[in-house]
Amino acid sequence: MTIKLCDVNTEAEARLPRLTDDKSGIGVHYVDAWIKPLNTRLEDGTPVKCKRQGLKITLSAGAKKGEGLMRRLDNGPDPVLMLQAALLEAARQAGLELRVENGGVYLTL
Repeated sequence: MTIKLCDVNTEAEARLPRLTDDKSGIGVHYVDAWIKPLNTRLEDGTPVKCKRQGLKITLSAGAKKGEGLMRRLDNGPDPVLMLQAALLEAARQAGLELRVENGGVYLTL
């Protein structure tokens, strides 16, 4: 079952390190703004949560939970690519599938 979680937060791009004073090396302001809309509740009442703690991204949907790391050495210095890789890793670990396409974020349970 594939569900649209939210629209991609296009305003997050204004928080990329090259446009702000973010010196974190991973674009924490961008990451936090991008993942905030992922925190929602599905129609059946299942909570979906995504949070960042340091370099770790945690994604959960109900009892399923996974973690991914923002890996600068593996994915390069671009926060967009690091976040995508970390989210995919977290979703895979939780047994979920997360896709970003057509301006939306989709979750397959």
